Amino acid sequence: MKAPLLDAAGKAAKQVTLDSEVFAADVKAHLVHETVRAELNAQRAGTRGAKSRGLVSGGRSKPWRQKGTGRARAGSSRAPHWTGGGVAFPPQTRTFEVKVNRRVRRAALRAALAAHAQEGSLALVDGSAWTEPSTKAAAALVDAWGKDLPLVLVVAGDETMLEKSFRNLKRVAVVAPSELEVSAVVWARSLLVSQAALPAVLAQAGGGNGAAAEEAQ
Repeated sequence: MKAPLLDAAGKAAKQVTLDSEVFAADVKAHLVHETVRAELNAQRAGTRGAKSRGLVSGGRSKPWRQKGTGRARAGSSRAPHWTGGGVAFPPQTRTFEVKVNRRVRRAALRAALAAHAQEGSLALVDGSAWTEPSTKAAAALVDAWGKDLPLVLVVAGDETMLEKSFRNLKRVAVVAPSELEVSAVVWARSLLVSQAALPAVLAQAGGGNGAAAEEAQ
């Protein structure tokens, strides 16, 4: 499995051999679905809620005596059918998190990365070539590469010039390897990874022992 190494102009300077353990892995859709569902659920706040009749203040005694008034019997003025009363079966604060094992999460990330590699929507970029931030140059690189948006760019922590160049582009998300999620890889129509960030991406996917890609002969 190979991927192009793009120069500053967006042209393929050379082909790079990718780690087959990650980028040639089997695409298991059910693992990807399970992991994406867990990641999206983890983003939900789950803070909505309402008060039941036991939480609403007031209503300690009967509004009127049981018999002789001609009105329907009532035990509390905070019943759900009363104005100002509590809510029947109210929504409560909860967590939507779904547990996913580390092995499943890594397998899903390998599958998502392999799908991009097999479809030809994955490329590498040399972050050291960006000595100053330039959104114009980043837009030219994306146009010259010719892949569909949205795009996800994975950069190392010290590649600030590369990050600043791409972060202002529309429909382009810049993330660190530690922040790379399966849902982002699935959402992206194309994927760019800097050479410096590639070992960390491989480590996240649990393959290659974090080894960088080797140049194709």
